Amino acid sequence: MSLRAWQNPWRVMLAVNVAVMAGVLIHKITLPPYVPYIHLLVDYHFGFVKRALIGAIVSLFTEKVPVWLVFALGGAVWVLTALLFVKLFRRTFGFDDTHMPLFVFTAGSPFFLKNFMHTLGHFDIYGCLFAIVLLLIPAQSTGFVLLATFFSVILILIHHIHLLMYVPTIAVIVILRHYLNAGIDRTNLAVGVISLLALGALFLALQFRGTMPIPAAEFTAYLKTRMADPSRTDLLNFSYIWYQPLAKEISDTWQRMPSNILGVPVFALLIWLHSPLWRYFADLIRSLADDFQRRIVVAGIAAVTAAYLIMFSMVFDYSRWISNWAVCLFLILHAVKALPSARVASPVAGDDKKTGVLGWIVTLIPRVGVIRPF
Repeated sequence: MSLRAWQNPWRVMLAVNVAVMAGVLIHKITLPPYVPYIHLLVDYHFGFVKRALIGAIVSLFTEKVPVWLVFALGGAVWVLTALLFVKLFRRTFGFDDTHMPLFVFTAGSPFFLKNFMHTLGHFDIYGCLFAIVLLLIPAQSTGFVLLATFFSVILILIHHIHLLMYVPTIAVIVILRHYLNAGIDRTNLAVGVISLLALGALFLALQFRGTMPIPAAEFTAYLKTRMADPSRTDLLNFSYIWYQPLAKEISDTWQRMPSNILGVPVFALLIWLHSPLWRYFADLIRSLADDFQRRIVVAGIAAVTAAYLIMFSMVFDYSRWISNWAVCLFLILHAVKALPSARVASPVAGDDKKTGVLGWIVTLIPRVGVIRPF
């Protein structure tokens, strides 16, 4: 490492982040992919069911699903997401020394790429990927709203919980990038309202009509025919989730609440470690030239947060939810930066000692986890 690089520790942090991500990957491939693998097996063979789109697409290319496909497919999506985020950050902020601390607090956050590596094969990253695409492409025409709706349909078919996880963030991006810039007319308003109604109807259909319509034993027998190694019956332990009603999910969540709530102080600490980023975000919102746009941004962040609070009360994968909530804010930050401003927001101070310490801590934390912290 050259002397010049050491004089800019934020670039060293990026190198360390890459090493940490590699370590997370090595650890991840040693773990059995219980939930991700079974999602590659389930398709629409028995009719319209929830959580079946990815498996249905996989079935078009192969009759037998090997375990390694979880890591190959998940890894490809992870790489694409990381590359597009780098492209997005370069276009929004650039990679000069002034904005390098902001890049470390986002791309190097344990909430983001490192946690997506830990949850490799899960469906969360697809919402992030589609949101980044919507931040990169032009947003002037009504076609942008239709594309966002199409992406949202795909996400809900992958897993209906995306209605709360990433669809609200996609809606905020559409409002900030299209409606605030192009204005509201009869056409785009009608498209937006119809899209919201259609997405709500699709969610309800999957939530209440999307359970597997056959006995569990028959379902498991079919999944074995899709496995490259049918002896790995341990990978089918989560087949019950295609039968579990919403009431049971909520009941299980609240039964676990007393122990899982103990992780809240850790989540609060992790959020606080990103305080330089949050201060910059708040100043960026305050710098907006239009007071109405400022209120829309605040309302959008509140709506996204409310959706995650609803998820917290329904499903107990708390580490994933808090991580994806932070990622949603990272993405909304880019949409806000593109709005007209009255002044330049104060960047994250790279020469501040406390900020540097927080940057190193964020860099060295490998991931947040799935349910409980770490």
